[in-house]
Amino acid sequence: MISIEELYQIYLQHPIICTDSRKITKQCLFFALSGERFDGNQFALSAIEQGAAYAIVDSEDLPEHPQLLHVEDTLLALQELAALHRATLSKPVIAITGTNGKTTTKELVAQVLSSTFNILYTEGNLNNHIGVPLTLLRLKDEHDFAIIEMGASKPGDIDELCQIAQPNYGIITNIGEAHLEGFQSIIGVERTKGELYAWLKEHDGKIIRKEDDERLARLGKGIPSVTYGQSSDAVIQGKLSEQNGIFLAFQWSAPAINIGIQEQTTQLVGAYNLDNALAAISLGLFFGIEPSKIVESIAAYKPQNSRSQFILTKLNNKLIADAYNANPSSMRSAITNFQQLSTELRKTLILGDMNELGASSEDAHHSIFNDLIEPMLSENCRVILCGPIWTKLLSSDTRVTLYASASELHDALSLEPISDAFILLKGSHGIQLEKIINDL
Repeated sequence: MISIEELYQIYLQHPIICTDSRKITKQCLFFALSGERFDGNQFALSAIEQGAAYAIVDSEDLPEHPQLLHVEDTLLALQELAALHRATLSKPVIAITGTNGKTTTKELVAQVLSSTFNILYTEGNLNNHIGVPLTLLRLKDEHDFAIIEMGASKPGDIDELCQIAQPNYGIITNIGEAHLEGFQSIIGVERTKGELYAWLKEHDGKIIRKEDDERLARLGKGIPSVTYGQSSDAVIQGKLSEQNGIFLAFQWSAPAINIGIQEQTTQLVGAYNLDNALAAISLGLFFGIEPSKIVESIAAYKPQNSRSQFILTKLNNKLIADAYNANPSSMRSAITNFQQLSTELRKTLILGDMNELGASSEDAHHSIFNDLIEPMLSENCRVILCGPIWTKLLSSDTRVTLYASASELHDALSLEPISDAFILLKGSHGIQLEKIINDL
């Protein structure tokens, strides 16, 4: 059985980590992770044959082999290796979590800081107990910062990720209703997200906090902080510009540190992205980046992967693709913003189910329908709902069009395409609405 210290010395010689036997690179370390549907140990010898330097395994059934390194638990070994590497390099780590906006905030922070520093940041959605270690194991001497996104679906998840990443700075974007199957209630969400603040308080860290958020103010009491928001009490203050365009535009300033009003344009859709941008601006100022560079960086950021993404489609539609994920708070924000936008085109809502809401699922969907979709229907907005939850709840409502799956919706759009419309596409990732973007 190899120790983590011995494994770390091998890692220093072979710093490329692979967990997928289909993506082996020469001289990598293959970690044989196991899940509900697979056992990575079964692919260990194949990984070596394909060129891996070593395979880290936890099965006792494998034959003796000089390139098989045995540990008690491969996932735990991966996490401990990442924690040791992070501690050894001792780079500043910025952790970002929250119910909504954490990925956009992470991308904006990365855009701003990379204007001046060499940074490592979470790619895609590698924000869980596997993704965070994999990101940290890419950290090198030449990096000035690591920006680590942290996701959570049950109590204790954020604390576990903090034990690995050992952050010095932290942002909780907000606290809302999501993953309620695991958290049970909004209180469970608050406690889990608050684990980041608890870690930073215990380890003399600092937080970047939204001033006008009572939950975050309460959780962050007693922790050194840089505050942002629309409140005059915030250090970095933002105000929406007087316009009704598709893209977010705002003014920001920091009177307390003698920074006057800055005019900020973005390629982000939705006023709800103001807080995400202000968080990135706050970090940029904290680390000494010139305001002009921050303005340029935020303006240059273009969202991808169906996150507040604006697309002019081949069928002459204006499409807001925000279909990477959905929960009640993000759904409300997206629909409210969409309703307020002016357009000469007919508006169309294409909404998928909001998953992982547990016992509150039906009530949450009913609330969204009654509060937001009903008023849109009265304004002659076309409404298309997709997924088993919507289909069950509104099977008798002839004002909306229902599809049980994205595949069914794709087939329907192939026969009757939508054109010359202004469309909001929003739903949980599991509904896979991103697959119909090319149909629009």
